[in-house]
Amino acid sequence: MTENVVVLGSGYAGAGAVKSIEKKLGDRVDLTWVSDVDHHLVLHEAHRCIRNPRVKEKIAIPVDDIKKPSTRFVQAEVTNVDTDEQVVELDDGTEVNYDYCVVGIGSQTAFFGIEGLQEHALTLKNLSDALEIHDAIKEAARDATRADPAQVIVGGAGLSGIQSAGEIAEFRDMHRAPIDIHLVEGLDNVFPPGKPEIQAKLDEMLRDRDIQIHTGEFIGEVDDETVYVGDDKELDYDVLLWTGGITGQNVAEKLDIGQDERSHRLHASSSFKTSEPGVFAIGDSALVDQPGDEPAPPTAQAAWDAAEIVGENIKRDINDQPLQEWRYKDKGTVVSVGDEAVAQDIKPTEAIDIPIAQVLGNPFDGMAAETLKKGIAARWINKVAGPSHAAKAWPDM
Repeated sequence: MTENVVVLGSGYAGAGAVKSIEKKLGDRVDLTWVSDVDHHLVLHEAHRCIRNPRVKEKIAIPVDDIKKPSTRFVQAEVTNVDTDEQVVELDDGTEVNYDYCVVGIGSQTAFFGIEGLQEHALTLKNLSDALEIHDAIKEAARDATRADPAQVIVGGAGLSGIQSAGEIAEFRDMHRAPIDIHLVEGLDNVFPPGKPEIQAKLDEMLRDRDIQIHTGEFIGEVDDETVYVGDDKELDYDVLLWTGGITGQNVAEKLDIGQDERSHRLHASSSFKTSEPGVFAIGDSALVDQPGDEPAPPTAQAAWDAAEIVGENIKRDINDQPLQEWRYKDKGTVVSVGDEAVAQDIKPTEAIDIPIAQVLGNPFDGMAAETLKKGIAARWINKVAGPSHAAKAWPDM
């Protein structure tokens, strides 16, 4: 009997899972792909749309350019996964039966209960968000003057916050727009997950672009005009972008699948199995067990790697074989600030079999880091959509 396999989501986890299942199982399964949008977004490059919205044509890849013709695509929002009946329920009232379901629905922005933040802040989780940020900054700049510049605040100085601030600075400089940019981070340094060397380099790169950095105090409250930081700092704003963390999608809370009580991200073993038979979870929607106390990080590269393995594990489960245990291995960090980039702890690859740090230092910037940043995006786009898409995207990455 042919198994029904359903993949939920079109982010890195979802798109990668579709490619993996197609490769590993081919016509041995009936594969259905469900997403609320008809494209895969290269999210780690979505900040490029803040400067130039035309980049959307390079990073929003139609699902038909990714999947095989035999894979059925359904554009709808998931409202529930009935694990007793083994059906996925959709917002149009239809249902999709499954023998295996891969939950890769991603995450949404976490606001941590900060009063007024969700009501007043923009976020960057999808293509519409990126275009909305561009429009908001463009409008704020249009209404500003040199004597009274637009105030743009980016909350959170992690990867997304830093890269977004860099693109806003590029927009400002390209259009000679009267904009002041503030980057607010509650911890003591920008890019808190990074080592001191890359933190210092990013701090320098941001300040060189006239981005004002505020660290060491958390945002406590937001109203329609002002961000209140710490005990006594008030920053008026015209545009507020919040990039400060993630939590599970709203639908995840409804699922009868083992999950974290606070974030509603699904618990998954290192083979991606959840508490429910036939249900696997990967990407930001999951907390995937790893050695030690911490689950796999909610990063693009972790989702890519996990997606590679999930197809193999579904194949093994169908064949009653032991499942592969996934171990996440960090390949290093590359962060862009506008057209420039900095990289650290880049691991050897098939193409380069010696540590890059021996040649370029650790961290390193300049053309080598910028080319590496482009290469990472192009490699993923090539993987899901082929070399023509990757070549088309290369100049804007």
